Amino acid sequence: MSSVAVLTQESFNEHRSGLLPEQVKSAVAGHSGAEDEDSLPTYKDAFPPLPEKPLPEGVQETGNAWTTKIKPLKSSVITQVFHVPLEERKYKDMNQFGEGDQAKVCLDIMHKTGAHLELSMAKDQGLSIMVSGKHDAVMKARKEIVSRLQTQASATVAIPKEHHRFVIGKSGEKLQELELKTATKIQIPRPEDPSNLIKISGTKEGLEKAKHEILLISAEQDKRAVERMNIEKVYHPFITGAYNKLVGEWMQETGARINVPPPSVNKTEIVITGEKEQVALAMAKIKKIYEEKKKNATTIAVEVKKSQHKYVIGPKGNTLQEILDRTGVSVEIPPLDSSSETVILRGEPDRLGQALTEVYAKANSYTVSSVSAPSWLHRFIIGKKGQNLAKITQQMPKVHIEFTEGEDKITLEGPTKDVQIVQGQIEAVVTDLVSRMDYTEISVDPKFHRHLIGKGGANINRIKEQHKVSVRIPPDNEKSNLIRIEGDPQGVQEAKKELLELASRMENERTKDMIIEQRFHRAIIGQKGEKIKEVRDKFPEVIINFPDPTQKSDIVQLRGPRTEVEKCTKFMQKMVAEMVENSFSVSVPIFKQFHKNIIGKGGANIKKIREETNTKIDLPAENSNSEMIVITGKKANCEAAKNRVLAIQKELANITEVEVSIPSKLHNSLIGSKGRFVRSIMEECGGVHIHFPTEGSGIDAVIIRGPAEEVEKAKKQLLYLAEEKQIKSHTVELRAKPEYHKFLIGKGGGNIRKVRDNTGARILFPTADDKDQELITVIGTEEAVAEAQKELEALIKSLDNVVEDFMIVDPKHHRFFVARRGQVLRDIADEYGGVLVSFPRTGSQSDKVTLKGAKDCLEAAKKRMLEMIEDLDAQVIMECVIPQKFHRSIMGPKGSRIQQITKDHNVQIKFPDRDEQQASSADAPVQENGEANGEVKEPADPLVPKKCDVIVLSGRKERCEAAVEALKALVPLTIAVEVPFELHRYIIGQKGSGIRKMMDEFEVNIQVPAHELQSDIISVTGLASHLDRAKEGLLERVKELQAEQEDRALRSFKLTITVDPKYHPKIIGRKGAIITQIRNEHEVNIQFPEKNDENQDQITITGYEQNAVAARDAIQAIVHELEEMISEDITLDSRVHARIIGARGKGIRKIMDEFKVDVRFPQSGAADPNLVTVTGRPERVDEAIDHLLNLEEEYMGDMVENEAKMAYMKPSGSTASSMEEPRGPSKGFVVREAPWAIGNEKAPDMSSSEEFPSFGAPVTNARSSPWGPKRF
Repeated sequence: MSSVAVLTQESFNEHRSGLLPEQVKSAVAGHSGAEDEDSLPTYKDAFPPLPEKPLPEGVQETGNAWTTKIKPLKSSVITQVFHVPLEERKYKDMNQFGEGDQAKVCLDIMHKTGAHLELSMAKDQGLSIMVSGKHDAVMKARKEIVSRLQTQASATVAIPKEHHRFVIGKSGEKLQELELKTATKIQIPRPEDPSNLIKISGTKEGLEKAKHEILLISAEQDKRAVERMNIEKVYHPFITGAYNKLVGEWMQETGARINVPPPSVNKTEIVITGEKEQVALAMAKIKKIYEEKKKNATTIAVEVKKSQHKYVIGPKGNTLQEILDRTGVSVEIPPLDSSSETVILRGEPDRLGQALTEVYAKANSYTVSSVSAPSWLHRFIIGKKGQNLAKITQQMPKVHIEFTEGEDKITLEGPTKDVQIVQGQIEAVVTDLVSRMDYTEISVDPKFHRHLIGKGGANINRIKEQHKVSVRIPPDNEKSNLIRIEGDPQGVQEAKKELLELASRMENERTKDMIIEQRFHRAIIGQKGEKIKEVRDKFPEVIINFPDPTQKSDIVQLRGPRTEVEKCTKFMQKMVAEMVENSFSVSVPIFKQFHKNIIGKGGANIKKIREETNTKIDLPAENSNSEMIVITGKKANCEAAKNRVLAIQKELANITEVEVSIPSKLHNSLIGSKGRFVRSIMEECGGVHIHFPTEGSGIDAVIIRGPAEEVEKAKKQLLYLAEEKQIKSHTVELRAKPEYHKFLIGKGGGNIRKVRDNTGARILFPTADDKDQELITVIGTEEAVAEAQKELEALIKSLDNVVEDFMIVDPKHHRFFVARRGQVLRDIADEYGGVLVSFPRTGSQSDKVTLKGAKDCLEAAKKRMLEMIEDLDAQVIMECVIPQKFHRSIMGPKGSRIQQITKDHNVQIKFPDRDEQQASSADAPVQENGEANGEVKEPADPLVPKKCDVIVLSGRKERCEAAVEALKALVPLTIAVEVPFELHRYIIGQKGSGIRKMMDEFEVNIQVPAHELQSDIISVTGLASHLDRAKEGLLERVKELQAEQEDRALRSFKLTITVDPKYHPKIIGRKGAIITQIRNEHEVNIQFPEKNDENQDQITITGYEQNAVAARDAIQAIVHELEEMISEDITLDSRVHARIIGARGKGIRKIMDEFKVDVRFPQSGAADPNLVTVTGRPERVDEAIDHLLNLEEEYMGDMVENEAKMAYMKPSGSTASSMEEPRGPSKGFVVREAPWAIGNEKAPDMSSSEEFPSFGAPVTNARSSPWGPKRF
């Protein structure tokens, strides 16, 4: 065996550090002296010249770096041309060249393969395709072209079945290559298929090529042979040779492949493959060795311990190979699962002795030993992250150290000498640990374990650090109550005592379950746990556990000392009570048309109610049919908000409220399933609100709210129904198509009312939310229900009887019915049971209109259409003159007001276009003598209204007149309100917020005069109905502002006190905490002097007089307390300052809070960096100083210990290199025979602008230089 020494940077530095300074110097000098001048490179070698002209023939060119021939680079893009003859073209349509299927196929091929294709047509109508791109892309494109643009043929070729796998190749690579090369598709039968035929499809040319290639592969395989030899397994090592050298040489020599099964595989067959001659030669060699060894070899059996077998085998069997290589003897080891210890040596008799010696030497070269060590000490021996053990294993890498959990021993395995050394080291470590360490176990109920650990391990980590011990608490899954403490004997006892005290305290603790509805859990916890953190901070000894949200549990568990748990329980009960009180909810029915008034302009009304009553008010969505407004909060606040909302509704409409007494036992039957009965009454009576008391309350009073007439109507119906329910109640269900329902109900409920009046029965139709839209329910006495059922069935039957009729409608009215995509006709169909109305086509001049539907529906629709035609015939056009400046106000937001008038009065309203003349008058040309462009313009008649002011209405005369009155009522008026000028800015508010709020609330425009006018008059513009409210609100605001002015004057009382500036920071407190508390407590403003003020001792207090005096007394009390304090300077080593202060000042804050003192450290650059000032009461200052000096002593001890450790640490590479002796100045790169060394020339000066000029700089007088002529 040979070894190679490698010199690394570390070993070089180590070597040099071991030399004496004189040795180092002599070594360096010797080395520099050895550098002979002849060894330096010449200038021409280092900087070879460029060839100036070609050399004459016969003259050999000198080889240098510049003249070496560079291999030409091949382009990665190739181009190939394919030709498809006419008879083989798949697409032969001559007229569509470039735009037919052929072009589409080419585009698809380009997209798939990434190659570029160009098509051209030859004279013989053959197709030439030029393909460009990378080699793989071109080959793929070629295959696609052949398969998709050329007609396909097929052929078969038969070769022996065993040759098929050679055609396929490894992972099918050979087959893919063959298909690409020949542009064909080759199908090889599956292994289970007995057929030996290979099918080829493609072009004729491709078929021939593929067939030829397959036959070549088969012919090549025919020359090859495969032979199998059965040779006993014990002779295989002699055939392979050591490290497989012999079999490798034979394979190289013969060219045959010899496959000998590895020792782990129990096979005797050796497979030889290759050409027949090669296989025969290899077989002869194997047979020769086998026969020779079988004849001459003998065996010896020896007993070797089973545990030593692995040392004889060696890593990966290397030792066995080594013995075979040296002695020519094969060593046979019994398998691992065998209990046999017999090792057999097989080989030449004269070599067996040497092999036996080597076997015993290898077997005895390793030993197994053990060291007694208590199992609890194992981890201390190993060290943190294996550091202690690593020191031993690095020195003795061949020794394997094994620790077995639960056993009091350590097993060592390795070379005998190394094992003895390691054993001694480990025994010494064990002795040391046993002498200075102890352990104990305590029993604690597992339910207390997590409390002992503390949040984030706080408790257990504190005990570990304080007593310098290791504490092992078993995990929850072990369910063990044993806690193990290991470490210094004294620390172990102290930690044991503390843990037992904690456990006993916990046993005395109380656990209490609170029942809190789960809906309140999230509110108690708060966003990101802020609220529960406050509770936990208030009761730090109490552990509060909330159930998992998925459990749907109401139990909150509290654990801690009895008194603290009780206090925490009361506190949380109070919190929950407040939440319950604040979660009271009430629903208020408000007519849908008044919801916008409840909200107010920009949400002003609803916002005001929410703020003043401290409630949450939710309104239904605009597209919802619900009228309920939900108010949430405290009960009293909800009632107040409810009354205010109802007051708004009452103010806006003639709303009355009536209380009806109906026995509570009848309430459910009157309400009906899902409120159907009561809802039908509310809808029938114009949308009144009927409120029944809560179920089970026993209250008989039912409240009806709405317009007076409708309320009376609903009251009668309710009482009648209640009476009827008491006498007798009967129900029948009918079915009718949903489109008939509107007709059955009739316009304004006329039809259904007639049935009800005739029979006395109540008829309920399904709502939009009901699943069954065909179901009609009839309720009443048996006779009434039967009669109503009869009438309704007759109506439904007549509706099912579809008839067709026509009517005459003047063509001039056709447009009205079919306009807006037939909206009028759709409305008629919806209202009258789906009657279909067909008007003649436009331009036919026919006046015949066809109607189709149920007879009764058809007649009703016909009657309605005649009414509409009558309205159209009686239609008039009326003008209403209102100045254009008011038009926007009249229209209202998004035209809502004008839409309401149109709907209420059934008229059409058209507003004029804007007057552009006024806008463009400024740009009009100057007129002279009243003329413009040669025309004389007459002055406008002041009595004739402007076109831009005329609003046109169309409809029946009486309706138009009513609409004109409604429009005029929307014209805004202006009134003047007197408000003192000095209050204007308060009315306007910050950035106009105040005046904007008033304008939104009262729906008026308020104009405040400009500041320079100094006027007291404020103009209010709006509708007459809004002006009085706006004026009243404005004057009310004035009163509020005047009251605020008076209060402001009282709050402006100022008081000045004198306080020594050195006390100012203490009065302010950390982050202003103390002064903020005084300000908030006494509701005053306290101003300290600025840096540049003359009176640095003056503090100004502003507020109510009595509050200012109280604040002054509070400040003086603080000053009096500060005057009693003393300051003492102590000397603390500046190196420990950072540790005392702690991360972000946490450490020093803890000290200051504990001893109630102030500690000041010197700033950077102070004269004495060790001087620390402690301020506070005398007794507190002394205690704090003692504590600081103790900390200094402790931290300094740690620093001395760390410095001692650092002295033994290996210096880094950079440090080692810095310790080396300084080298002499570098000579740089030196060459011989340089141009400047020839003659009197000097080396070029790199700092000279002449030698190295910059681009664009003027060049001085050129002179010859060794670098050649300068070319600029």
